[in-house]
Amino acid sequence: MNEHLSDWYAVRLELARTPAFPQGSAARGYILHLPVGRAGVIDGEAIRKTSSRAIVRRFWPNEPELVGQLIPTGGDWAFSYRDGPDDDEMLARLANHPISAGNYLTITEADGDVCPYRIAEMKLI
Repeated sequence: MNEHLSDWYAVRLELARTPAFPQGSAARGYILHLPVGRAGVIDGEAIRKTSSRAIVRRFWPNEPELVGQLIPTGGDWAFSYRDGPDDDEMLARLANHPISAGNYLTITEADGDVCPYRIAEMKLI
């Protein structure tokens, strides 16, 4: 897909319902800057061409904010906050999962916890 066929969005993810958070939590989440193509999926080619734009910001109560990059990992994607894989957070099926408000993404956090996140908002940037 050509970069000009994708629009860059700020995508807000919020923790969805889990046993620890039965109502979810808007205070636990991520802001992603992603190119989304016409089919609603992430445009990997656009990220590879302008990887510095594909950022992630993790916000969590009582923890420092983390800022990192979206990086390719084989056939999928991960968040990385510093060099090396120790802090990487894997995204399940982001490569072909539609990115739209109301959909869900699954993130495997660096400590191994697997958590669902709801796409709460998308804004053109």
